[in-house]
Parts: sequence; structure tokens; C-alpha cells
Amino acid sequence: MRLLVLGGTEFVGRAVVEAALGRGWEVTVFHRGRHAPPPGVRSLHGDRTAPDGLTALAEGAWDAVVDTWSAAPRAVRDAARLLRDRAGRYVYVSSCSVYAWPPAAGYTEDAPLVTDASADADGTDYARDKRGGELAALDAFGAARSVFVRAGLILGPYENVGRLPWWLNRVARGGPVLAPGPRDLPLQYVDVRDLAEWTLGAVAQQLSGPYNLVAPPGHTTMEALLEACARATDAAAELRWTGPDAVLGAGIEPWTQLPVWVPPGSDLHDALHRADVSRALATGLRCRPAADTVADTWRWLTDIGGTAPQRPDRPPVGLDPETEARVLAAEGV
Repeated sequence: MRLLVLGGTEFVGRAVVEAALGRGWEVTVFHRGRHAPPPGVRSLHGDRTAPDGLTALAEGAWDAVVDTWSAAPRAVRDAARLLRDRAGRYVYVSSCSVYAWPPAAGYTEDAPLVTDASADADGTDYARDKRGGELAALDAFGAARSVFVRAGLILGPYENVGRLPWWLNRVARGGPVLAPGPRDLPLQYVDVRDLAEWTLGAVAQQLSGPYNLVAPPGHTTMEALLEACARATDAAAELRWTGPDAVLGAGIEPWTQLPVWVPPGSDLHDALHRADVSRALATGLRCRPAADTVADTWRWLTDIGGTAPQRPDRPPVGLDPETEARVLAAEGV
């Protein structure tokens, strides 16, 4: 297979590139040159936001394109139009955020979508930008040759948002750790490498259409995730489980200050941790144990010195030590 990855040097794109190289595919990476791509690829440079920024893609043909773009949909529009006669399939890594808020628990790919999205937009908000990217791919490649990978929470090595790296570093510091409950809170996420393998499988099978791409609901729990962090880091940490009412009452923001965690029974939990993924499972999605994701992410994190890269378009996540100590003291846990 000849694969073109738009991006390909960070997190999701890098995982797709490495998985494709592992399959013996011929991989071309189009990127801005800010980060080195994995060895073994053909590297093309360009800035999709600049005039004539796609010049390096003026020639060449590929079996499939994988695009991870998350900003203005017009960048997807321009690339897809340029490549529609020289690529067999366009795979756009989208998001479950494209569903109209709030999606009901168990939502499938047929759930209502956000409105007012456009392939020609210069950038609005994350949900509409992702839907606009889908529309751009659909316009250029049609329904039969476009695939929408509607990812949820993505974890694993190379993470540049900071969620799992924050928990790993926090647990590694040891001492009492504010662990938001309940312990058996079901979590839904996908390891970036499992997403990459499914994506390549979709290309090989010539799939089309949208797919919710996360592990089954309850693939792991909050307790299992944090205990895996403790085992991976071998830290002298004490998980102090604190009820959701106490966490919220202290003014702590779910998802951002305590990454991954959102309170049970909320619209946010239904949206982030209760998607129906039967379509992806039926087409080959396989999800490794959470303990493997945690251990491999810690190994990568320590290899790069403990500080994960941070996407400039995403705010830092995590709880400051003073707030954590105050909440633990107030709860007497």
C-alpha cells in the first residue's frame, strides 16, 4: 500500500505512520518540518495554512490519505480537492464531538450531528471544525471513498494533550493522591496504536463512512487506571478515593483539572465514556489492556525525560498541588 499521511510526526499521525511501516507499506509524510518523522518515510514539507502551502503535493499518487487536521476545515477541503484524482481513499480522523450536544448514552454513528458546519470555514469551534473536515472529505471523495474516524478520548505513547502523562507524573511523585470516585467509574478511550491499526485495516478493507473509534464502554475503570499508574511508576503513592460531590464541591473542573475523569450520570460522562462502538468492533477494532497502555506510556515518558510534548492549541491539564492538598485535608481522607 502507498499511504500519504498529512501530519505524521506527532501523536495520532505518528502512530499511524509507525503502524504502516510495520506492515511494510510505502509511507509519505507531509508536514511543516517542526518535528522529525519516523525513519523510513518519504518526507514532504509544506504549510497547509500558507498560500501555495500544498505545492509539495502537486505530484504523486497514493492508495489512501490519512488526515488528522483539527483546525479550519478549509485546509482539509483544499488538500482533499487536490488529491481526489490521485488517491483511492481519504481517511479523516474526526471526533465524537461532531454529535449534537448532549448525545444520549449509547449513541451510534446515526446520532444527530452539530449544525452550521462548513467545509469552507476558516475555523469556528472544535466540533464544527471537525464536522467541517468531514464535509470537506465527503465533497471531494464522495461517500464511497471517505472514512471518518470519530475518535473519543485517545491515550498512549506520544500523547501531546497531557492527560495520561499528568496522572503518571502525579502518581510518580508519591504521597496522598486525590483519586476521584467512584472507584468503579467506567471509562472509554482508545489506545492510539489500536486506533492506528484499525485505521489501516479500514484502508485495506476499503471501508467507508463514519465509525465511533473508542474501546467498548467500561474497557477499564478509574480505579484500574490509577492503580496501573501506581504499578507502572513503582511509586510510594496512596490513592485517596474521594466522592464526586466532594470533588465538584471544591470547584475542581472535571476532564481538565482531573484529566479523564468526569462525574457519573452527567451529560459529559455519557458523551465521553458511553458511545456505541459495535460498528468499529465488527470491522476489526481490537483494544489492548489498559495496563499495557499505561506501562508503555510511562516507558515513553521516562525515555524523553518525563515531560510530555504539549500541543499549542490545547490548554495544560492537571490539578495544582495546593488545591489537591486542601481538598484532601477538608475531606479527612
